[in-house]
Amino acid sequence: MTPDEDHSPPPGDSHAPLLNVVLYQPEIPQNTGNIGRSCVAIGAKLWLIRPLGFQLDSRYLKRAGLDYWEHLDWEAVDSWDEVKRRLPNSNVFCLTKFGSKHPWDVSFAPGDILLFGSESSGLPVSIRGEYAGQCVRLPMRTQVRSLNLASTANAIMYEAVRQFGGLG
Repeated sequence: MTPDEDHSPPPGDSHAPLLNVVLYQPEIPQNTGNIGRSCVAIGAKLWLIRPLGFQLDSRYLKRAGLDYWEHLDWEAVDSWDEVKRRLPNSNVFCLTKFGSKHPWDVSFAPGDILLFGSESSGLPVSIRGEYAGQCVRLPMRTQVRSLNLASTANAIMYEAVRQFGGLG
């Protein structure tokens, strides 16, 4: 796997991902591998926005993704603007501890973008500001500063699928 490879279905393929899971500058390969595995499980596309905190051929990424990585629809891109340009009609939900809504207070739909920030920095203020009305958070007690990225992504992805009756 090289960073410039596009692992999308071939042009003309009628496959449309159930969701678009976007990781903004992810740093931990195990999280990305686990999120990739969840994407395969529900039929979501994984977008990785560079720079990445690991090599895409990392043994940790492969170990977390197990043998599912070969089935993953994924792509690495250089910027959030590139994702927006490529998915202009998709609703964007920013997952952040600064969100004002819970996942069950919004209406997810097939094709939505679920945007997650890096493990150490989260999403930039500029992106959170652009989508202020679409910032979602999982509730947690004050003793917890943040949740694991892969755990959070999994919870949000399955709440979205639950809402629109995704997998049957």
